[in-house]
Amino acid sequence: MMDKVRDWFGFGPMTHGMGSHGHDHDDGGHGHTHGVIDPTIATTTRGIWAIKWSFVVLAITAALQLVVVFISGSVALLADTIHNVGDAATAIPLWIAFVLARRKPSKTFTYGLGRVEDLAGIVIVLIILFSAIVAGYEAIDRLINPRPITFLGWVVIAGLIGFIGNEAVAVFRIRVGREINSAALIADGYHARTDGFTSLAVVLGAIGVWLGFPLADPIVGLLITVAIFAIVWQSSKAVLTRMLDGVEPGVIDEIHHAAEHVSGIGRVEGVQARWIGHRLHADVAISVPETATAKNVLGVTEALKEELFAHLPALAEANVRLVSPAGPAATGREPSHAHHHAPEPFKVACDLAEGTLEIVDTAAGERMRLTIERHADDLTATVIIDRPNGPETLRLEAVADNHHRLESTVAPAEPHEFQARLILAAKGREQVLPFKMVEPEGHHH
Repeated sequence: MMDKVRDWFGFGPMTHGMGSHGHDHDDGGHGHTHGVIDPTIATTTRGIWAIKWSFVVLAITAALQLVVVFISGSVALLADTIHNVGDAATAIPLWIAFVLARRKPSKTFTYGLGRVEDLAGIVIVLIILFSAIVAGYEAIDRLINPRPITFLGWVVIAGLIGFIGNEAVAVFRIRVGREINSAALIADGYHARTDGFTSLAVVLGAIGVWLGFPLADPIVGLLITVAIFAIVWQSSKAVLTRMLDGVEPGVIDEIHHAAEHVSGIGRVEGVQARWIGHRLHADVAISVPETATAKNVLGVTEALKEELFAHLPALAEANVRLVSPAGPAATGREPSHAHHHAPEPFKVACDLAEGTLEIVDTAAGERMRLTIERHADDLTATVIIDRPNGPETLRLEAVADNHHRLESTVAPAEPHEFQARLILAAKGREQVLPFKMVEPEGHHH
């Protein structure tokens, strides 16, 4: 129940459904439909609808308060009315942004004009900041120059009307903003909430004056100013994060979670995502097993896209790329030039084994690797490198998923130009193979 109350008042996650794995994973349980309507048009139309109704509610609220201002002469109520007018005015940049976002991509703006919404968010943050400055100025001015207020009852009623109107708009904007993942609309909702608190300050100030404490109104006004500045920080951080291509960590977690539902993916090698307005664009790099056919790869790619769209309702575009696992070679065996200054490999050919010994790049760093084409049972391998300060010993261990690959657990020391010996042993026999590794011409340490 408390979670629902917090959600209703806008204190839930910034992005609805992000980072939560509580959805149903049965067939058809995601509720996602690949409809024929452009999702950008659908969400921006809903955004415009939210802004229009917010403007209507705030306009009515401001009009009612303005009547009481003329009756009572309350400067506090006048300031609150100005705030409400300013809050209604923020609908203008958002409306323009939503209208522009509906335009189709062009040769110049290939991603469309969704970024205009982020610019509108910056304008709204500046309006919130201006409101904070005005509220602070009015509070300080009342501390220095107290002003009498008449018709306190009407002022209280007008303040309550202002609070109710602003809170209704705040809840409305924040809920719709979270629904369509619009940071700008959410910021505007919090702005409406600060004006609601300002209206309550007017009420508390009027009650304080009625009780004989004329400075109650400006003191409460200063406290509300601090709250407004806190909202400025929260809103600006959210909008600037979007403008700098930042996403919530839950978005990345959800992409990885979607990949877990697709069989045939060897590993998710990399994930990138960014918001363009309130639409999400994702780039996912995956690797597949060496035995996968072209048909298998195509099926895995399409299945992952379906899962991504199902898990991320705000997703507008998903680009899935196939890359080699933890390196440039699709076969799992790096070529001899995998390291930018790796020596030429040493060809191993003896009674106990045949294969290639080389220095390669791995996910854990450089390693000495023996890739075996033929070997005797229970083969062990050790590399002893002649160094000026004494021999360096690297024992090569079998890799868990490939018994034809033996690797050192640590990187060979620099430089990679040396005389060495490969010692092979199996079933009581031992063979020592001297070799030399020379770094490519032109490389210097």
